[in-house]
Amino acid sequence: MSRALHHRAVVADAHNDLLIAVTARPPHRWAGYFRERWLPQLREGGVNLQVLPVFIDDRFRPEGALRETLRMIECAHTLAEGNADEVRLCLDGDDIDAALADGRIALVLALESAPGLDANVELLPTLHRLGVRIASLAHWGRTALADGSGEDATGSRLTEAGVRALKEMERLGILFDVSHLGASGVAHVLELATRPVMATHSSARALLDHHRNLTDEQLRGIAATGGTVCVNFLGEFLATAPADRTVDRLADHIVHIAEVIGVGHVGLGPDFIKEVSDDTTPPCCEDVEYARLVVPGLEGPRGLPLVTEALVRRGLPEADIEKILGGNVLELFRKELGRPR
Repeated sequence: MSRALHHRAVVADAHNDLLIAVTARPPHRWAGYFRERWLPQLREGGVNLQVLPVFIDDRFRPEGALRETLRMIECAHTLAEGNADEVRLCLDGDDIDAALADGRIALVLALESAPGLDANVELLPTLHRLGVRIASLAHWGRTALADGSGEDATGSRLTEAGVRALKEMERLGILFDVSHLGASGVAHVLELATRPVMATHSSARALLDHHRNLTDEQLRGIAATGGTVCVNFLGEFLATAPADRTVDRLADHIVHIAEVIGVGHVGLGPDFIKEVSDDTTPPCCEDVEYARLVVPGLEGPRGLPLVTEALVRRGLPEADIEKILGGNVLELFRKELGRPR
């Protein structure tokens, strides 16, 4: 029953760094490599709507950050054009609905921490024209726009440029993503936001006190904007002991967040980092740290039906499970993506 439910639902993954893996190949291989390596996984996992974050590795920062940002955006366009029978790069809710109606996977571009911007907020309209529809302002550390959660001890809010970025994103119809943002920055955003915000890949701090997780107060604040919290699958954010990092523990986080803010504000933000690591690391140098963080069975998109099974075991109504799997993210994107003010 759960498999049928999973493949009947719209499944939305709000955070998969697969562009890192695809851009590691020569440009002439981008479309083909996506088709060979990633498309089968997305199909087996039942993914209908995939957010593609543009994450810039430290080796490109600061001087090469904008160039690599543009290169990854070009990769997204190239793989979409080269696989137009299977996927569509979407700019708004109408595009997403058209893709779903055709049986194609809807792709949405996001910026993760936006190092390519630095403090140049005037580049946001340029990135919007290139297809970016979601953005965050920080990763683990400090940027010209805000501090990431790894800098929580500073107690810092958005910088002046960060405040301008939030306002410009709201004007353009780019969703603001609070995942990775420091606690004071999240509070600042929730004070200023006039449109829904989302967390693309964050779990519940009430269940594990990790700075990357969101407190119940933060969860309520995001929901109050009309936004959605998409739960991160990485074991490090779910439980302290590796043996406790299970699909059922992930379900604990999903259910807790739903109980705090309502099932209409919850989604999935897997962050399949091991799958990306395996795709980019030579066999001689396997990063066992990533292997240790993975929830067994959830190494990549193929495992997504396991989440549905866990939620069915919890006794959640099918309609609620469908909302969590992707219905809520789909509705948020229909209302907000690319809608200029």
